[in-house]
Amino acid sequence: MDKFVCVRLVQANALDLSLFQFDYDLTFAVFLLNADKTIYGRFGSRSDRKDAAKDISMDGFRKALAAALDLHKHYPANKASLAGKQPQSTRFKTPEDFPSLAGKYKPTLDYEGKVVQSCMHCHQVRDAERRFFRDDKKPIPDAVLYPYPMPNVAGLSLDPKEKAKVTSVAAGSPAEKAGFNAGDEILALEGQPILSIADVQWALHNAGERATINAQVLRGRKRIKLALDLAADWRRQTDIAWRTTTWDLRRMVAGGMVLQDSTAGERRAARLPDDTLALRVNYVGEYGDHAVAKRAGFKKDDILVNVDGQTGHLPESELFRYLLQRKMPGEKIPVTVLRDGARMNLDLLMQ
Repeated sequence: MDKFVCVRLVQANALDLSLFQFDYDLTFAVFLLNADKTIYGRFGSRSDRKDAAKDISMDGFRKALAAALDLHKHYPANKASLAGKQPQSTRFKTPEDFPSLAGKYKPTLDYEGKVVQSCMHCHQVRDAERRFFRDDKKPIPDAVLYPYPMPNVAGLSLDPKEKAKVTSVAAGSPAEKAGFNAGDEILALEGQPILSIADVQWALHNAGERATINAQVLRGRKRIKLALDLAADWRRQTDIAWRTTTWDLRRMVAGGMVLQDSTAGERRAARLPDDTLALRVNYVGEYGDHAVAKRAGFKKDDILVNVDGQTGHLPESELFRYLLQRKMPGEKIPVTVLRDGARMNLDLLMQ
């Protein structure tokens, strides 16, 4: 750490979105930068609301720092290999430029007044990005709904104590078909040197709807080239239910409800087959736009068995995608719920 100039940002107010592009649902993220703003790498990953230790560690952070210092030692001769790590073009320069946030926050915090209320959170950037599409009555693209996919979307599990070392490969996954093995160390993706799991996520986040990601791995002492093929709709394997930004999606299409797939025991008790829709209502919002479902008659422990004609098995994330890409604000959709053994038909307003 003594070899870095450390800068801490504690709010998203006036954040330079043309530089700081990362998974905005994180509570801790690191950019490893040259003084000219060239990005060597990113650090910070998350796949669960509570247990961050599954994805990051001090050991992994130390190794990312050391790898960044090694890149810095060879800079600028290696600048071409870093091109893919640099920010993509962005529609808005700062969060305050998004229409849904304009005029609500100042560039600096109000330390003399209501400092908490004046602080913009990082997750509000992703909220505003989704609102931009929704308010314009356009489908929210997969890349915006499923940002920064974890490597397991391609069948890879990585060791949080290493930079990007494979611990296991899922059977039948794109990673297995590409030839990845447990123990492989991912050195590069699309020519980009990999310093962390977050760097892997960056490469996945910027991959196309269908993509082939060229990889270089270290297996023992041998460097091996692999090609990771991602088929259409590959992002949809990602679970977004843990994300803070999913709360606004629940407002948009679930009227403030939190939904969870019924367990095998619950399905047996309700006499529902495993391949059917059976989303249990775990929570119903109480206030404002998050109380739309409550006002429509939905209750906790209802089981959604038919939503707009969809009766096949769907997790909450996939149901949200279906509604966000097919149903626009103001539409009402028919929903059938199972309550105390009886079926009931309700209408749910899209927002």
